[in-house]
Amino acid sequence: MAEIMYWEAIRRAHDEEMERDPLVICMGEDIGVAGGTYKATKGLYEKYGAERVIDTPISENGYTGVGIGASFLGVRPIIEIMSVNFAWLAMDQLFNSAAKVRYMSGGQVTAPLVVRSAGGTAHQLGAQHSARMEKVFMGIAGLRVVTPSNPRQAYGLLKSAVRCNDPVYINEHELMYNMKGEVPDGEYFHPLEGSEVTREGSDVTLFGYNISVHWCLQAAETLAKEHGINAEVVDLYALAPLDRAGIAATVRKTHRAVIVEEAEPAVGVGAEVMAIINEACFFELDAAPVRVSAANVPVPYNHKLEKAAIPNAADVVAAVRRMFGK
Repeated sequence: MAEIMYWEAIRRAHDEEMERDPLVICMGEDIGVAGGTYKATKGLYEKYGAERVIDTPISENGYTGVGIGASFLGVRPIIEIMSVNFAWLAMDQLFNSAAKVRYMSGGQVTAPLVVRSAGGTAHQLGAQHSARMEKVFMGIAGLRVVTPSNPRQAYGLLKSAVRCNDPVYINEHELMYNMKGEVPDGEYFHPLEGSEVTREGSDVTLFGYNISVHWCLQAAETLAKEHGINAEVVDLYALAPLDRAGIAATVRKTHRAVIVEEAEPAVGVGAEVMAIINEACFFELDAAPVRVSAANVPVPYNHKLEKAAIPNAADVVAAVRRMFGK
């Protein structure tokens, strides 16, 4: 196992898949000469050239459409949309073309492409650069959505996504690119479906994904040390499809659930997980499921207001304490 950064894991997956298959290409703004805003394609332009590492104009709808069209012909593009805030401009191509073409063609045409994009609330980027849009993508039939919480997942999910014949959207978090973690020395392919139990527990399940997994782990340590509550932490790295069986299994074990998300609560990941719990585990529950979510406001630029709008580990601890009447 090697300890590398999140961005290095993504870059390594790019490199290995491009070296293996000449039909794997990269497209996006500043991914070539500059090596990508988050360094995820650093050095690939020099190694593979301008025909396979394509610097695109600032036209998300245009270059995403070009990549989707190429995928219909057997090319396997990895499209980087610099910020998920700009992905709104490419939604027609992703949702109406890539996600639907296999069904509408009766399986005659597939769209084996990957779209990577950075989202989440970073540090004072303002409302128009702090979107958390995973709930929008996960609601589209025909589109797979995954969201890595560590370098191992970032590496393995990208490799699996490149080889998948379905379109895959990878939701990365802007604050995680410099996070370090262990990645296998050899090739590793992470499943595109399922969830991971990152901490075993018996009293309550804390559900998180990407950055909120780390809030859950911090909260679980505090709950154990200060309150004697043994929390299980589940990483929902696959948002579409969600792991219904895994969600139900952990709730049947702990009988309580707290879902933690950085996004606003309305029509969100937490709402969908709650629906699964109520449908599959209603009579197993010892308390109503709880969501810990962002305030339902545009993300403020002011640093103190931004912090107040976004949940953290302390909010998770407080939610669990209330659930236990403490």
